[in-house]
Amino acid sequence: MTTPAVPTAPRIPEAVHRRRWAILGVLMLSLLIVVLDNSILNVAIKTISTPAPTGLGATQSELEWAINAYTLVFAGLLFSAGLLGDRIGRKKVLLGGLAVFGIGSALAAHSGSPAQLIAFRALMALGAAFVMPATLAVLMNVFDREEQPKAIGVWAGGVGLAIAIGPITGGLLLGHFWWGSVFLINVPIVLLAFGLMVWLVPESRDPKPGRVDPLGVVLSVVGLVLLVYGIIKGGELADFTDPTVLTTIGAGLAVLAAFVVFEKRSDHPSVDMDYFKNRVFSAAISVIALVFFALMGVTFFSVFYTQSVRGYSPLQTGLLLLPLAAAQLIFAPRARLVVDRIGIRATTTAAMLVLAATLAAFATLDADTPIWLLEVVFFFMGAGMAHIMTPTSVVIMQALPREKAGSASALSNTFRQVGGALGIAVLGSVLSTSYRNGIEGSLGTLPAGLRDTAGESIEATLGIAAKLGDQGRALVVPAHDAFLHAMHVTALWGTGVALLGAIVVAVFLPGRPKPAQEEADEEDLARAKR
Repeated sequence: MTTPAVPTAPRIPEAVHRRRWAILGVLMLSLLIVVLDNSILNVAIKTISTPAPTGLGATQSELEWAINAYTLVFAGLLFSAGLLGDRIGRKKVLLGGLAVFGIGSALAAHSGSPAQLIAFRALMALGAAFVMPATLAVLMNVFDREEQPKAIGVWAGGVGLAIAIGPITGGLLLGHFWWGSVFLINVPIVLLAFGLMVWLVPESRDPKPGRVDPLGVVLSVVGLVLLVYGIIKGGELADFTDPTVLTTIGAGLAVLAAFVVFEKRSDHPSVDMDYFKNRVFSAAISVIALVFFALMGVTFFSVFYTQSVRGYSPLQTGLLLLPLAAAQLIFAPRARLVVDRIGIRATTTAAMLVLAATLAAFATLDADTPIWLLEVVFFFMGAGMAHIMTPTSVVIMQALPREKAGSASALSNTFRQVGGALGIAVLGSVLSTSYRNGIEGSLGTLPAGLRDTAGESIEATLGIAAKLGDQGRALVVPAHDAFLHAMHVTALWGTGVALLGAIVVAVFLPGRPKPAQEEADEEDLARAKR
């Protein structure tokens, strides 16, 4: 099975074509700040969880919400943002999104409580939702079809660059400034990207845009928030049979079901369900969700492993992530060469199996595992990601006509963000439940009022242990042991999700791409039949 033929797009203006690579650079800078924010936050999680004045004293559930407030708003608005860009112009949407993101970043930097941080992260997500789909949509409109796979590979490599820069930048900032500096750093980047975009990026829009669907947006966001809240609450209580947890999860699923029914019947849906009739498109977009489900959950606990168990600083943790980022930078632009040789199906299946193996490797890590083994794991994880994201992004973007690029990009990023949010919620809850069950037997000597708090996370246990002096030191080893066991369990869950993704790509994605001339002949034949 091959990607469906699409109509020939209008010729790209020569002036735009000449500066296409400079435009791609500006788009990557815009993408950089969206991804950079999350990768910086990864190394700042532990600092934000410490009590004031060093941090905000955020609990594990509040940390999960600081991440998921961003991902849920981002995911819920992406498709409508893509449609709005198609309608009023992608450049206008990009500029507006950058401005909102910059304002949200400045406010988040000066948050006085975890609740304020969560709220301002949601505002940042509002801006980011208008930036992300527009970058890929503009890319599809300034590059010819033959150059699109290469451009998308470079675009995907920009994600690897952000992953590399983010943790190191975050570590440097946390070593010299207060925790809010990890958000304030976004502001000068936003100003630079804004100016370059005004100068270089051309305006583009869909000649036949869809209508924005406010009710669909509300249903999707409310459904996802209820579902994720229920999952996180279940992990916090270590009890998924609690009536509140079951009611919230059930309500979330019901609202999401209503969203699907409404979208099918709407004449202007947020998500055009007809896209999913294409098995290749559906498989590619599902795999993106599964990959980020597994990876976001694992990334969440890896920071606590390196900092709380191994004792590394935020900067050292950022440096430890370099192999993952380097592998993405090296392989993402070259993944298309592997696809040309052995095909999309073989490339992505092998990459999913590599990813599953790296996630399983986390289940073998201990407090004294040689750190170079973790570096090897991160490198292969990045290599696997590069050979998944680039081919699937090409499949998704070329499955629809160029004028629908905003919709395709928004759907791809929506599924990625939803997958990541659910991964943090589900795997974070697995981690919380396993940790609480593992540490409870060691908390008997604590005053009754502290036991519940100490069982929330390894940071909560170690924080209380530090305040108790000699009595608290007896909790350090049990806390490490309980966390390592919880990490092993969570990693195996992530491995199972990655293996499911390998099955999906092996069954549904196409094999070797057809030669360009043969594909062009098929397109001509399809147009003649119409």
